Amino acid sequence: MASITVRNLEEGLKRRLRVRAAENGRSMEEEARVILRTALYHQPPAQQNLAAAIRARFAPLGGVELEIPPRSPMRKPPRLD
Repeated sequence: MASITVRNLEEGLKRRLRVRAAENGRSMEEEARVILRTALYHQPPAQQNLAAAIRARFAPLGGVELEIPPRSPMRKPPRLD
């Protein structure tokens, strides 16, 4: 197992770590390990684009078939003279 030393830790942060450790019945060292484990083992989900996120959210609901209206030829542009 590796070990690290954390220097220049603010007194208020150290106090909060000590209180949190006591509330959980752990040593400060074990509490710091738990915090690091929790923060580093839980990877955030991969970023995806908005369309993919919307599709994933609504996929379980099933799709909808929409009637697409027929296209007509493009009209001539207006004359501006």
